[in-house]
Amino acid sequence: MTQNSAETAAPGASQDLRRPTAVLVLADGQVFYGRGFGAPGEKVGELCFNTAMTGYQEIMTDPSYAEQIVAFTFPHIGNTGVTPEDDESADAAALGMVVKLDPTEPSNWRALETLDSWLAKRGRIGVAGLDTRRLTRLIRDQGMPHAALAYDPEGNFDIEALIAKARAWKGLVGADLAKQVSCAQSYKWSEARWIWPKGHVPAPKPRYRVTALDYGAKRNILRCLVEIGADVTVLPASADLEQVLAQKPDGVFLSNGPGDPEATGAYAVPMIQGVIARDIPIFGVCLGHQMLALALGAKTKKMKQGHHGANHPVKELSTGKVEIVSMNHGFTVDSESLPEGVLETHVSLFDKTNCGVSAKNGRVFSVQHHPEASPGPRDSFYLFERFARNMAEAR
Repeated sequence: MTQNSAETAAPGASQDLRRPTAVLVLADGQVFYGRGFGAPGEKVGELCFNTAMTGYQEIMTDPSYAEQIVAFTFPHIGNTGVTPEDDESADAAALGMVVKLDPTEPSNWRALETLDSWLAKRGRIGVAGLDTRRLTRLIRDQGMPHAALAYDPEGNFDIEALIAKARAWKGLVGADLAKQVSCAQSYKWSEARWIWPKGHVPAPKPRYRVTALDYGAKRNILRCLVEIGADVTVLPASADLEQVLAQKPDGVFLSNGPGDPEATGAYAVPMIQGVIARDIPIFGVCLGHQMLALALGAKTKKMKQGHHGANHPVKELSTGKVEIVSMNHGFTVDSESLPEGVLETHVSLFDKTNCGVSAKNGRVFSVQHHPEASPGPRDSFYLFERFARNMAEAR
């Protein structure tokens, strides 16, 4: 067992200032001590690192991070506070966060709450004072480990029990998490994007009926659909083909989400194949991209370290254009498994993994990255316009 101590003593007048108040324990026995914030307790999941310099609130509320602990490589996390307008779902999705420096008091005119209190209300753990560069190298070299995160203001930890819990955790391979984060029933979405300094701009008059499958949909994706003139109806992840077709959609959107695409695809792929067979335009993102690829006959596989950040270079093969995009996925489409008639449209310039597919003369397409820019660059907004053109041409 190896240990890493917090750089300075844990704060709190009632605490032993020499005693760390939080700990991150890996399944291989490595132990990292730090200073806790947020909600006391324990969480067990997969540890990943995220390289984004902004958007920690959007990251923590992205349902794609279910069952994951996020180690942020950028040291200044929490310093701009939080605001409800930046939540990407109704609650926090990631289990907890690991950061280098203690969050300071918010310094942003939009901040309505501190990160500490925001995490505490949502039962999520934060730990500061860890060597996040060391953790990043570890994940890069060895893959995303199973880990336990614990916060106790008194600094009492059963390290051996935490190691055992990390080792016993089943992991994400074979895990269908979409049903856990999906909506319970269908609903309409009509809010458009937030534009500084106006706030949410008025929605344009609807021109298309879009049925969005919620595998863990982010709010800003739905806003982007509204902005292209979509009348958006959101259905639960378990919706079957009959329920989708009952909406009489001009297009079907497959959202982002967590877990193993093959596990969720057990019930989602037959529905997607039914939509494809009826020549209805489809646009998929992240988990939706992976399940569309499965429906088209390709395969997916678990990645060693995944892609998590808002600064990933992706190349569109047809134009040669390079986009800087947001990424958040631990599974990928095996580009070598793409069948005849399915084109690879985008690739990662970091590792050449697949980042997009297209079929049915482009009427059915998807991308691995998050084009809604929440957080992240706006380079990929054009994909929503492409979806709108496909729906217009299919009429």
